[in-house]
Amino acid sequence: MAITTRAEDYSARYNDLVQQADLAEGSSVRGCMVIKPYGYAIWENIRDVLDQMFKNTGHQNAYFPLFIPKSFLCKEADHVKWFAKECAVVTHYRLKNAEDWSGVVVDPEAKLEEELIVRPTSETIIWDSYKKWISSYRDLPLLLNQWANVVRWEMRTRIFLRSAEFLRQEWHTAHATSEEANEEAKKMIDVYRDFSESYLATSPVVGRKPAHERFAGALETYTIEPMMQDLKSLQAGTSHFLGQNFGKAFDVQFTNENNELEYVWWTSWGVSTRLMWNLIMAHSDDQGLVLPPALAPIHLVIVPIFKTAEDLEEIKSFLKPLTDKLDQTYITFSSKYAEMRKKLTRKMDDDTQKTPGWKFHEREMKWVPLRITIWKRDLEAGKIEVFTRATWEKVQMTIEEFSSKIETMLLDIQKLLLQKNKSFREEHTYYVDSYDEFKEKIEQGFVFAHWDGTAETAEKIQDECKATIRCFPNWEYIRDANEKWVDMVSWKDSECRVLFAKSY
Repeated sequence: MAITTRAEDYSARYNDLVQQADLAEGSSVRGCMVIKPYGYAIWENIRDVLDQMFKNTGHQNAYFPLFIPKSFLCKEADHVKWFAKECAVVTHYRLKNAEDWSGVVVDPEAKLEEELIVRPTSETIIWDSYKKWISSYRDLPLLLNQWANVVRWEMRTRIFLRSAEFLRQEWHTAHATSEEANEEAKKMIDVYRDFSESYLATSPVVGRKPAHERFAGALETYTIEPMMQDLKSLQAGTSHFLGQNFGKAFDVQFTNENNELEYVWWTSWGVSTRLMWNLIMAHSDDQGLVLPPALAPIHLVIVPIFKTAEDLEEIKSFLKPLTDKLDQTYITFSSKYAEMRKKLTRKMDDDTQKTPGWKFHEREMKWVPLRITIWKRDLEAGKIEVFTRATWEKVQMTIEEFSSKIETMLLDIQKLLLQKNKSFREEHTYYVDSYDEFKEKIEQGFVFAHWDGTAETAEKIQDECKATIRCFPNWEYIRDANEKWVDMVSWKDSECRVLFAKSY
């Protein structure tokens, strides 16, 4: 069950973790994945927290069809170009037996009058409904989300990072004014930042994308960009201010307060099972998976060491006051947009077919934050051994001491992982002014450098250094009136530094 170390092969290590932590596996369908129960439990925790955050900010869930008429995608030209090469198309609706009974074939007489696209994203089908629902400013804002699967026929796939089918949430909101819509997009990227820091325990750079990196048709795209342990950036969540493009394409108008017809303003934003990649690549170590306690499927494993069934029953009897209390224990994780009170999850591993060493390794590989080990000889002393996976520390405690400290211990682990990720990013972030220094530092992490704002310069840097502009960071630069900022490549004027990084 050994895994490849980070130093040996970072990419191979990821594959080992996904397999040996029992998170997911490839499917018989090319490019698709099977998310196994342990991996799906993590996704459920992600989903539950985000869903609460969305509802706390005034949004509601709905569901829209998986199939989208091809004519809908043709109504917004920029939008369809973004997904055209990744669309799966349904052309027929029936199979029939082959003439020689050797199998089934598509019935040529069952051709659809209009081909259907399997949902690559839902803007068009949702706006077809919005047209029916919105007629007055009183109907706005309309703040809806859906949790759904999405199909994009990727050529090069990777479990959780990029697959032909994946799970996601996608918000589509309609507003009466440009200002309100843009504020919505900014607010929701702040929700993603809050989730990233408070629950994923990752510290991203937050900012807006340059024009050539925006979502198709967007006036602004906002992003969170955490650093992974291989020093690459991950676009972990985006929020888009899309103006009135879709309102005009689908003729969604409303009567404003002055009794005038106006097109609605629109935003969309989403995250996906790519967040699983974020967790694995940001935190995991050479011994296995590392998860923040807020999202861990199991918080505590109890491993009794025994020779006979009688020994096991004595140990369980000794632990019963503790296990009874743990079954009533909740851990409260708090953030700006949500306070989640999660029931402590525990497992008693009394499997007689596995050695204690195997049990320890298995739970260390799959990341259970805390472990209690108890031998029969410990009963007389009234102590248990408590192991913390994040620090590899073992301490002796009474069951009373442990039950009073467990919430604090888990919250401390959560804080520790965030601080480690933040410190790692800060230690590998550089500010450069020359292109030669940029070429050196871009191999070592995030680089803030001046850019002249042209796609030509960005493309030159990408071609020569394999690095892209991730975002304009969300802060203002104050400079002396006599100070001149210039692009490191073109030596043209620059307005501010932007974040460059290698990415996936």
